[in-house]
Amino acid sequence: MALPRGASSIRSSFQLAVEVVARPAIRVLNPRSTSRCFSTQYSCLSQPASRPLRPGFPVSVSAPLSRPLQQRPVRRTLFTHAPIYRDYVDLPRDYRDEVGLPFRRDPLETYEVLRIFGPHISTIEANKLLRILHGRRVAGTLDDPSFKINTSHYSKSAIDAALKYLRHAAPVDEVANAGLRAEDELRALEEGEATPEEADNAEATEGTGYTSRFKMYKDQSEDNVYGEGALDKIRARNIAKYKEQLRQQEEEKRKREEEEAKAHPGGLQTIDQRQPRAVSPRMQEWKQKAVLSDMKEPPQMPAWKRLLPSTIFVAILVAGFTVYAQYYQPPDWRLWPDYSPATATVGALILLNLAGYALWKLPPAWPLMNRYFMLVAATPKPVSILGAMFSHQAASHLLVNMLFIWFVGIRLHDEVGRGDFLATYMASGSIGFLATLYSLVLRKQLHLTTLGASGAFYGAATAYFWLHRFDGFKIFGLPPDPATGIQGLGFIGLMLALNLTAAFSKNAHRIDVMSHIMGMAVGLAAGVILEKRHKTPAARQMPLHTKTDLGVMGKIVEKK
Repeated sequence: MALPRGASSIRSSFQLAVEVVARPAIRVLNPRSTSRCFSTQYSCLSQPASRPLRPGFPVSVSAPLSRPLQQRPVRRTLFTHAPIYRDYVDLPRDYRDEVGLPFRRDPLETYEVLRIFGPHISTIEANKLLRILHGRRVAGTLDDPSFKINTSHYSKSAIDAALKYLRHAAPVDEVANAGLRAEDELRALEEGEATPEEADNAEATEGTGYTSRFKMYKDQSEDNVYGEGALDKIRARNIAKYKEQLRQQEEEKRKREEEEAKAHPGGLQTIDQRQPRAVSPRMQEWKQKAVLSDMKEPPQMPAWKRLLPSTIFVAILVAGFTVYAQYYQPPDWRLWPDYSPATATVGALILLNLAGYALWKLPPAWPLMNRYFMLVAATPKPVSILGAMFSHQAASHLLVNMLFIWFVGIRLHDEVGRGDFLATYMASGSIGFLATLYSLVLRKQLHLTTLGASGAFYGAATAYFWLHRFDGFKIFGLPPDPATGIQGLGFIGLMLALNLTAAFSKNAHRIDVMSHIMGMAVGLAAGVILEKRHKTPAARQMPLHTKTDLGVMGKIVEKK
């Protein structure tokens, strides 16, 4: 069975059968011919001459649908979402311009708004603008100036970007819809249909030259020998409505200013009234230098040109640390002899991450940090993969990563030694970021960036728990004896489940799940290799005088 042209979604035959059972009589609304028209003139639209006027529709092109239309079949079943209207003949009876129509099943997410509009509009306002404009495209009022009041606070660039997105994502025959609306209004004028406003004011029009049936022209008056026509009446009504909306806005603004003046008699400004603090010339200079380039869009280049240099760099980095792990021997002289080797190694990694966080707080360091301590998908620099592993911009991100690296890193270092630990840590972090770069480039998400030590931590944690995959771990002494606690495999499964859940959440664009999962994969491979190299669990135990006392951290999670 062929669907009507302009249907909002494709439905199965079973769904159509359910609709037929639920609606024993379906009236065909305004059937159209199948001929295509490429002219901008409305007269070329192929329409049956006997197409009935939709009852209850206002006469004016610019008048909103303030009165509901008569009941008609709605294309919606138990198996469909809210319909996406594309044709004028399917316009819902409760449509209002200030509310608009849904342009897709779910509203845009924040990352989609950033991609379409940039950072100058909120997600809520962007979705509202898209709904209003899509409704006008369907209702045929896109070019009607009387409705501009509902979008007057949006910039022209935002409106142009919204229309560009809608015309690509939700195609609508705007010319045909505008022509159909114009035909309905003209037919209403010719047949004397009353507008909802005239019906409401029927009593007021008595004795003024109007009858209960809306005439094309009113009786002649002294001021106008031709009489006031229907179009003149529509124009006057719309102008009066526009002026009333402006008056209400001014009244609301005046009341708001009076309330703020009463709340702050000393003349204190509210947050909305405060002027932004002036930026010093030196700060402006630092900000300008920190910008990677003056490009308005990512440079056009094949994907392999973005991926190949970083791939070669990561391969060399991982190979170098693998050789280092094979030939590493503990030195006879140590910089911090009072601390265990694990404390010195993990402590040095934490200090490097703290230094990276501190540099982000220094404006003169911004150009360096933007170029070499953050992975940018649009213009990737190979060395930035290494720098991003020691870079954090948020204190909470830094604190969580360093806490877990201290807890897991020292335990793994105590068992496998410095060479194997550093090889596992660096390989997990670098390969994790390389996987993220591949994902962003191949999916054309060149506007995203990433940084942090999470991939390296997940790799080290996975390697450690794999080595103890059948050992039990108690948290704060729970569960009590004789239970042995959660096995290492349980912690690996928990980390994987958390990342898979984050991948399908609304904040997925804020979390580098790809580097986490790839870091876990590298850590798992490293755990298998380390288990073979160190033979038995007993052989992995370091001498007692080199083991690290974790203190309180060691009592939080105890291995049994």
